[in-house]
Amino acid sequence: MMFDRLCLIIGDQRRDETVTGQGEDVLNPATEEVLGRVPHARGEDLDDVIQAAVAGFAVWRHSAPDQRRRVLHSAADLVRDRIDELARVMTLEQGKPLAEARGEWERVADTLVWNGDAAMEPPATRYPPRSRELEQFTWHEPVGVCLALTAWNFPAILPVRKLAPALAAGCAVILKAAEETPASAMALVDILLESGLPPGAVNLVFGDPAKVASKLIGSSAVRKVTFTGSVPVGKLLATQAAEDLKRCTLELGGHGPALVFDDADVESAAQTLAAFKFRNAGQVCIAPSRFYVHEAVYDAFKACFVEHARQVVVGSGMDPETTMGPMANRRRVNAMARLKSNALQGGASLVFEGETVPETGYFVAPMVLENLHPDAAVLKEEPFGPIVPLVRFREEQDAVTVANSLPYGLAAYLFTGSADRARRVAAALESGSVAINTVSPAQPETPFGGVKDSGYGYEGGREGIESFMVKKLVSAPTGFLD
Repeated sequence: MMFDRLCLIIGDQRRDETVTGQGEDVLNPATEEVLGRVPHARGEDLDDVIQAAVAGFAVWRHSAPDQRRRVLHSAADLVRDRIDELARVMTLEQGKPLAEARGEWERVADTLVWNGDAAMEPPATRYPPRSRELEQFTWHEPVGVCLALTAWNFPAILPVRKLAPALAAGCAVILKAAEETPASAMALVDILLESGLPPGAVNLVFGDPAKVASKLIGSSAVRKVTFTGSVPVGKLLATQAAEDLKRCTLELGGHGPALVFDDADVESAAQTLAAFKFRNAGQVCIAPSRFYVHEAVYDAFKACFVEHARQVVVGSGMDPETTMGPMANRRRVNAMARLKSNALQGGASLVFEGETVPETGYFVAPMVLENLHPDAAVLKEEPFGPIVPLVRFREEQDAVTVANSLPYGLAAYLFTGSADRARRVAAALESGSVAINTVSPAQPETPFGGVKDSGYGYEGGREGIESFMVKKLVSAPTGFLD
């Protein structure tokens, strides 16, 4: 079992807690049982991983485009061959149902394949000459050693959305993955190395997040930082990276408004939003988390949504009957209790709360609230859990105004039968993505990013690969380089 051999991967070395002398327990969130111990990197481990990444970059940057494609395709094949065991590992350490874990690993394989196909050396761009004597090109080159920092809610897809484009571009990566879900990240790194990456092209460390990030960002060898996590941490990392102008890609969460208008298909809207809201127990940065419903269809939407929430089966992700697993940790359970209490103290009504959940484990039942005070914490803070606030609105502009009222801008949703309204509202919403009568999961080929406090830069698509590249302008006498 992978939990018995958790380690740091530094170049061609593996260092477990017997070497580092420090670590922490990895818990099963459904049972609170200890699965294993994840080692924490010491200062010398971080010094060594920087050297390993520099050495790995010196090799990998010169790899042929077809070699990069073969490595990433081979890794995708290994993921698919091992998907049942990989899904089991993810469910044990993160809690999500096996079907969701398997789906996440399928997305990992798709991401590897797409980036592998895109891992062709970009041709030099030749610009129209302004004279007969001079021509100009841009050459695309890897930015260098990259630091990738990822969260626990999607322990495989978040790392691969950073690793695959970075490797396709020819960069080397130091992955600092979440200590709560280390086995999935380690499995992914193992698969990449097994597929033919040279030592040091991808490395894996764990440890105290603030200390690890500060140490690695402080190294002049690291030229890019890519992070998925909270707004406060993202702002801190950006400040640290600014010391020597490192590039950053920051995906910093959101508080997604869902607007349901009076001409919407209410049943479809409720079913679509409920399914997406309770995925991964609501621990999804692009989940709909503020529900603004036109007063004319409010009661019908509430009834439909509650009926779908009532069908959610909460339990261990290992149980095939489960449709929503536990929260990832005790902190999230406490956060849900605080948001619920704050709302009720402010006068909100509890429309629905799921049946009693298991006493052992980090379980929270789905809950739906209405009649909330405008300043209720759940309407202001990203809830990151299965709590649903419903709010009535009358005028279109009122809904747009309140949707745009927070500093977040990652994902937004609107449901309407009018194409004109859809275009108008989608254009007015301040969000990195807008889904109309549907939801918008990020695909390997599409760029994804936020606005305002939800971050900057893009993951996915050609934009994702280009974020790991520099463009060098080359000028030469006409014909000299032919």
